[in-house]
Amino acid sequence: MPSAPPVAERLTPWYEGARRDLPWRAPGFGAWGVLVSEFMLQQTPVARVIPRLEAWLERWPTPKALAADPPAEAVRQWANLGYPRRALWLHRAAVEIRDRHAGEVPRDVDALLALTGIGDYTARAVAAFAYGDRHPVVDTNTRRVIARAVHGLAQPGAPSRRDLDDMEALLPPDDAGAAVMNAAAMELGAVICTARSPRCGECPVRDLCAWVRAGSPETPDVRRRQARYEGSDRQARGAVLRALREAGSLPHEAVIPDWPDALQRDRAILSLLDDGLVDSEDGVLHLPR
Repeated sequence: MPSAPPVAERLTPWYEGARRDLPWRAPGFGAWGVLVSEFMLQQTPVARVIPRLEAWLERWPTPKALAADPPAEAVRQWANLGYPRRALWLHRAAVEIRDRHAGEVPRDVDALLALTGIGDYTARAVAAFAYGDRHPVVDTNTRRVIARAVHGLAQPGAPSRRDLDDMEALLPPDDAGAAVMNAAAMELGAVICTARSPRCGECPVRDLCAWVRAGSPETPDVRRRQARYEGSDRQARGAVLRALREAGSLPHEAVIPDWPDALQRDRAILSLLDDGLVDSEDGVLHLPR
């Protein structure tokens, strides 16, 4: 059997000794738990996810349990995690898992990709981490590690299929080793090879890193910047949802009536209606039923 690539030979033992103790890494955590955690972790810090994840799985330990409740309960339970469309998508995915897969999270990547809200990363993460299958798994942290260690760039470019090819080249040939290597690359990007202040002196692959060998040049950062939250439409959307979670239902004019920008408030309500996160009946707004 071919040996593991040099980066994996260094990174895997480092990960085994340095990895954080996170719920979804516990033995037997299960495919549903992994799926829920991946939905929640999208653009959300780990520290905010852990208590919400535990509460979610306590209330809905299976896809069937979530599918049996109305989508409004998923949106309400999502609370302040942000990007609440994820809650609606997760509920729809649970219904699809119940109806198409007898309540069991599928193992096949194509079947996972056919579920609402699941893209390349989440599908491969579930297949690799929950089922132990060999797939390249690439998140933001992994892309940064690859950009530096393989391509000698300070920051990754726009996401592309090349990311999966690059990660595939770093994976050991065996399923178990590949799953560990996927997790190790993410962990390295999260705690050592960070975006702003990489701790290169502590990196287990420092002497293999193309960026370090090149003198750590400041190459252009082409990543799209996230708009400021304060005063944004996202903030207004969050305020509308918070009001409806607390009240249950409200007349249109009674939803955050003191919001400083009335046009922005109305725009937020319309966008939530378009997304299916809010329903309206006779001028009264409520969460989806």
